[in-house]
Amino acid sequence: MDPAPATPRWNLERPYLTGRFHQEAKAAVAAQVPGSKPFSLESLSRGSGAGTGSVIGSYALSVQELLVIDDLLSALVGIEGRYISIRRVRGKEGHVSFQIDSSMDLALQELTRRIFPLCEDYVLVSQFVESRCHFKSGLVNHALAAALRAFLLDYQAMVAQLEHQFRLGRLSVQGLWFFCQRMISSLNALAVLVEKATSNNTSGSATLNLLQSQAKAMGGDSAVRSLLEKMTEYASAAYLRMLERWVYEGVIDDPYGEFFIAENKSLQKESLTQDYDAKYWQQRYSLKEGIPSFLTNVAAMILTTGKYLNVMRECGHNVQVSLSENSKLMSFGSNHQYLECIKSAYDFASGELLVLMKDKYDLIGKLRSLKRYLLLDQGDFLVHFMDIAREELMKKPEEISAEKLQSLLDIALRSTAAASDPSHEELICCVERSSLLKKLATLKDLECAYPADKLAAADVDQLMQLSITGLETFCLSNKVQWPLSLVISRKALTKYQLIFRLLFHCKHVSRQLCAAWQIQQVFRSVKILGTPILRSSILCGSMLKFVNSLLHYLTFEVLEPNWHLMHDRLQMARSIDEVIQIHDFFLQKCLKECLLLSPELLVKVEKLKALCLQYATSIQFLMPSIDVANSENTSKSRKSRSRKNKSQDRDQQLQLASENVVMSESILKFEAAFNLELQSLAPTLSNSSHAEPYLTHLAQCILGVRIDQ
Repeated sequence: MDPAPATPRWNLERPYLTGRFHQEAKAAVAAQVPGSKPFSLESLSRGSGAGTGSVIGSYALSVQELLVIDDLLSALVGIEGRYISIRRVRGKEGHVSFQIDSSMDLALQELTRRIFPLCEDYVLVSQFVESRCHFKSGLVNHALAAALRAFLLDYQAMVAQLEHQFRLGRLSVQGLWFFCQRMISSLNALAVLVEKATSNNTSGSATLNLLQSQAKAMGGDSAVRSLLEKMTEYASAAYLRMLERWVYEGVIDDPYGEFFIAENKSLQKESLTQDYDAKYWQQRYSLKEGIPSFLTNVAAMILTTGKYLNVMRECGHNVQVSLSENSKLMSFGSNHQYLECIKSAYDFASGELLVLMKDKYDLIGKLRSLKRYLLLDQGDFLVHFMDIAREELMKKPEEISAEKLQSLLDIALRSTAAASDPSHEELICCVERSSLLKKLATLKDLECAYPADKLAAADVDQLMQLSITGLETFCLSNKVQWPLSLVISRKALTKYQLIFRLLFHCKHVSRQLCAAWQIQQVFRSVKILGTPILRSSILCGSMLKFVNSLLHYLTFEVLEPNWHLMHDRLQMARSIDEVIQIHDFFLQKCLKECLLLSPELLVKVEKLKALCLQYATSIQFLMPSIDVANSENTSKSRKSRSRKNKSQDRDQQLQLASENVVMSESILKFEAAFNLELQSLAPTLSNSSHAEPYLTHLAQCILGVRIDQ
């Protein structure tokens, strides 16, 4: 906000333009050099030469009345007379008191003092009008000062009429008191108003609230109440023009910082796709303190309306709100017409933006794309990608080339059904530097009840002493353009990535177990029950059932039904805020039901997956004579061998494997560790399922996996 222009010095240094000459003149006299002529009340009075040295009590009563009427007519417009003086009230800025010559007749003094409050109120109001005309006072105070000045003009016209009657010899002190009755209550109410406004230094909405409260307090005096309501209407005109521009154009036209909506220009829309904690939508435009009381109930609707219009303007979408005479915000009277205008503007802006997001920017299609690729709804591309990128993903995260992974992903996408989907070009490969559990520990807003330090200490990577590779840290991202980034922000994408990493790692574990299972198919000819080889085959099947059951639960019990529920709700959404709320609720619920917000359960599941990976790796390491990876390369040479030699070699290999002590001990250890983890998981799931019903489905899927001893 630009600073308000300064008030010209000549408007402050010439007291007869400010209405404060009776104060400034005396202050100037006090500063006069010694020997100058002292200041006297008569120096400012009309006909200062008459009666010099005489007191009013020395005249006859009829003459005293004429003299005091003459002075009262001056005092009514804040000017000292010959026998009525003005004194400043100490400790109260702008307050003055009128004093009369004590030698005057007592009856005349009493009548005169009854009129003094009207004179004092006039001075107070006129000084307020003058002080609030400065630029820095704001548009509302400018409008109020203009309304008060119009009222004072009527008041001054009344004084001029009284003076005319006095010149015609038709006015007495009693008559003057009678004719002033109409103005006394009105001017006093305005004086009380400006006194409170001055003491609190109100501006903008605070001034409007003060006007409304003062009008309500005058319920017993309909004339005064009507006057204050009129003042409120005049003062609010400038404020309503600001409000009209905001709800119809999305523009803050607030040169003096009076409007109740603030704009933070430092927040840019680009932060939505870059910053996890971006506050653009919440804080780019926000409500300030001091909302006008008549707008309190619709303040949030007003804020949202302008925000929607700003989004469309930033998209280059020309928004033209049809304005009629009935839609203009003229006043906030008892008919509540202004509320209907605000509601209509909100409905228009909300509907236009929703149509723009759904039709032009295809919001639903973008969400389907995220489901297809980040929630692995279409998995054929991922299988191909894991095959061709296995060597790169086996490296440490810092050694992986993101560019190479991106090219491999493009190859996988173009060679599968995803090639027909244009949105596949928006996928981006990412390699994190930490495991899933460590990543969860760094996100403080996920309502994760497990302490971050304890979560980090329980990291499976440390417990199992496994080095992190790209298979544990790989994830996909997606290019999101404005205005879709309002719904799919950096925070929302991060939540998608957390779910993707869990699914991707489960897929990887399942593939490794399948490879181990294929290796062990050659042992079917061994008929001896209870051998380590047979136990290994059964253990591998149990692990596969656990991982596949977990994948089935995540895909068909959590993601699929929740996505369809979100999709149905989005069809009925009536505003972008409602869309954002539905989408955020979907992600939060998926995170929760995928155990990503239950660290204790997630740690146990990660331990089980780590055991499965260790087992699959050990099976391939402990059977060096069976090379599944090279089976295709050696297929031609194997075909050339005779069946007899081939059978003899296999029997010999099986015999060596069955007698391998290291292998036997390893299988028994894996079996015991796997059973122990499953046994510890069972009561945790059973106990938690009472509070979290979704865990019942998970328990039904995996609690039957434990193999018999």
